[in-house]
Amino acid sequence: MKILAIQNRMGIGDTVIYLPFIKAISKKYNSPVSLLVKESSKADQYLNQTSYINQIIPLERNNKNKERHDGIYGFFNLAKDLRKYGFEKVFIFNSSLRYNLISRVAGIRKIYQYPLFKKKNQHITYPARNLIKNNLNIEVNENPEIHINNNLVDLSFSKFNMNKDEMNILLGIGGSGPTKRIPSKTFLSVMEKLNQIKKCRFFLATGKNNEEQIILKEILNSKMKDKCTPLDNLSISETLPVIKNCNFSICNDTSFSHLSSALGIKTITLMADTPLVYGSYSSIMFPIIPDGETTVTHNTLGKNKINPDKIFNKFLSILN
Repeated sequence: MKILAIQNRMGIGDTVIYLPFIKAISKKYNSPVSLLVKESSKADQYLNQTSYINQIIPLERNNKNKERHDGIYGFFNLAKDLRKYGFEKVFIFNSSLRYNLISRVAGIRKIYQYPLFKKKNQHITYPARNLIKNNLNIEVNENPEIHINNNLVDLSFSKFNMNKDEMNILLGIGGSGPTKRIPSKTFLSVMEKLNQIKKCRFFLATGKNNEEQIILKEILNSKMKDKCTPLDNLSISETLPVIKNCNFSICNDTSFSHLSSALGIKTITLMADTPLVYGSYSSIMFPIIPDGETTVTHNTLGKNKINPDKIFNKFLSILN
C-alpha cells in the first residue's frame, strides 16, 4: 500500500517527535510510509535506513512565494509531484486546508487529518495521538526510533578508536539559536566531575555557526582537550554511528538531543529557552531546567542558570 505522511514543521526535532505516529501507521498497514517534509528537517540524512520509512519527498516551501511549492503555482506543482507516486492514503499532521486540497487534487482517496482551522495554540503531540487513535484505534506511547546499519556502527567504533572500557559520552554543545547554547564552562564543570568517577571520552557535536565554534574551541582549549573528539566536520549521517556507540548523551535543545534519544541513547536535555515537551517527549530523555524555574518555554532565557551539579546528579541517578 502506498501511504504518505505530511509533516510541514521545519526542524529535525519536529520530525523526530512524529516518528512514533509514522511507525504506528506503517505497522497498521504492514507497509513503509513516505514522508513529505521540508528540506530543513534533513530527514534524508537520518531516516534513510529506518525500515518503516519509504521515500523522503522534499517540501520546497518557505512561505515567501519563492520556492517550487509556494503560492498558487506551488499548490499545483506539489499536487502534480505527489500524483506521480500513486498514493492511496495520506495522513496530514496539521490543520491546513491547503494540504487537504492538494491531496485531493493529487488523487489521494483516503485523507486523514487534524481538525481543520485549529492551528492556534495547538499542542505538538496531542492532535497526532488523537489522529491515530480516532482513525486507526491505536494508542501511541512508544519513543521515536531511528534505525542504523550495525556494520556502520562497528566501522565507526573502529574508525574513532573507541574503547569499551571508557564511558563514551555525546555532548550536544550546539544549538539552533544563541539562547539555547549553554556556556562552555557549564559543560566543562560536568566533564571534570564525570571524569573523576570513570575514565571518559567526550564527542562534541555542533555546527559551523561562529558562536557554536567559539564554545567548541573553549572546550578544546581546556584541560579536558585530550578527552575530546570534535564531530563538527561530519555530516548528520556520518555522526549517527558515532552517537549509537555512545553510552550517554548530554545535549542542549538541539538536533543531537533528538537524534541520540531516537537512537536509543539515554539523553540529558538542557532546556534553557524552549517548551519543555521538546526535551521530555521520550522516556529516555531527562530534562534539566534553569535554577529558579518550575518549567521552561520560549523566552525563559535560562542558559546561564543551568546548574552543572544538577546535570551531574541526574547523570548519577541514570547510571545507577
